Amino acid sequence: MANRHSHRHQNRVAASQCGPTMYRLECGWHRRWSPTARAQCHLPTTTVGNHRCNVISTPKAQCTVDNYGVRKPYMDVIDVSWGDPHGGGVKPLTFVRQVLAACIYPELVESDKLPVEVKQRAQSLLSACDGGSVGSYTPTGGISYIQCSVSNFISRRDGGVPSSPENIFMTSGSQRSLMLVLKLLVHNQASLPTGVLTAVPTYSSFKMMLQRLGAAVVPYYLDEEQGWAMEVEELRRALQASKGVCNTVALYVINPGNPTGHVQSRKCIEKVIRFAAEERLFIMADEVYQESVFGKGSEFVSYKKVLSEMGPPLSHTVELASFHSASKGFMGECGLRGGYVELVNLDPAVMKYAYTIFSTDICAPVTGQLALELMANPPRPGDPSYPVYAQETQSIRAMLVHNMNWVPEFLNNIPGISCQPMMGGAFVFPRLYLPQAAIEKAKVVGMQPDLWYCTRLLEEAGVCVGPGCEYGQKEGTHHIRLCVMTPVETMEEVLKRLKNFHLHFLKEFS
Repeated sequence: MANRHSHRHQNRVAASQCGPTMYRLECGWHRRWSPTARAQCHLPTTTVGNHRCNVISTPKAQCTVDNYGVRKPYMDVIDVSWGDPHGGGVKPLTFVRQVLAACIYPELVESDKLPVEVKQRAQSLLSACDGGSVGSYTPTGGISYIQCSVSNFISRRDGGVPSSPENIFMTSGSQRSLMLVLKLLVHNQASLPTGVLTAVPTYSSFKMMLQRLGAAVVPYYLDEEQGWAMEVEELRRALQASKGVCNTVALYVINPGNPTGHVQSRKCIEKVIRFAAEERLFIMADEVYQESVFGKGSEFVSYKKVLSEMGPPLSHTVELASFHSASKGFMGECGLRGGYVELVNLDPAVMKYAYTIFSTDICAPVTGQLALELMANPPRPGDPSYPVYAQETQSIRAMLVHNMNWVPEFLNNIPGISCQPMMGGAFVFPRLYLPQAAIEKAKVVGMQPDLWYCTRLLEEAGVCVGPGCEYGQKEGTHHIRLCVMTPVETMEEVLKRLKNFHLHFLKEFS
């Protein structure tokens, strides 16, 4: 099954404040279709207009008729444009949902409908909530009991590197954490706008955050031919290009990559940290896909772990914010909105200001905080719930490993498409080699070529993917983004439709 929410295509240009050398966001991909956009794209309003479509029940796609009387050769719109595991058909983890159910409806704790271990965990969590209720407010940084659980999780993950609960702030998802940290860094009263080194391609919402705060996107390009590698030489070039145009104070990295699926090696992270230290840059490490690293020879190593192991003076001076979320990985609890940020090596006065900024949100949703605790402290071998938990997580792992290996291989066998190997994360970002006639046609209709391609793919094949122009790409190149955190049978249907559409598209414009 796949996510049945279709998104809105919208052309727009949002120039950054850094002038011609800075990146221009040239398109958006939104989760609602306006009547105008729907009319322009001739979308099947029987499916898209209601924002939901039927579950795929058979690979034998039949026809449906839209409100314009046009027959469409599919019954369902399959959305693989964004990373929503549960919306895409991945099943929730039983232990997580059982504990959450007991916390939300405490009468279950007194019943015999749940395992004893689940009821004990729910009681522990409820006792940490004011009034024993998930409906109560929490401190700004989050429930202290859960802050400690997250702190212990970080220390275990990083091989014993100390983590202080006081440096951890829980928010309504990692995107909110990113926004609040940016508020800490952006100085709107300065003569030059604040700049943040940002990968191209990168997650589009981050660029929108910068624009909303009046900051500048300082683009550095990942090397597609080298598996979307991050090179320090490119960081230096980008930083030099921004001088005199904006005041670059931070470096944003996503590891594992979104939308590229690359994973940084320890050696690469060390180079990036040294660069940040030399240039006195604040590192924002978005590590929400850390559980999803299955590529051959790849492993996830956190920026904090590497920084700590590099020793002083770097380990005591380089400022770092590390982000994680319950929305990704095996949990996939996007709708619960639980994320955290750990702040490292900030001056005490700055930490006090950070606390003030985070206080403006009152507190993160308690259910999201509970999800973070269950992510940080899952069942372990020997626990009664562990066998089911292990079976469910292994099933998700097997699905991801299969898709990570198979999807790039399949795409590389389609004429006019190339795809770099996927090492981690949830997305592939294949390159489209579009005929010149198709590029010219896109100009005529006023769209970026890959946005127009995606519109055609959605309309004609019922597959919703993300256009490369949303995430950024080198001039003259075109891409699409697909989420592979999707059941195998759905992924097979997606690629079958994509291949058939693409071959007809090439034939039409050859």
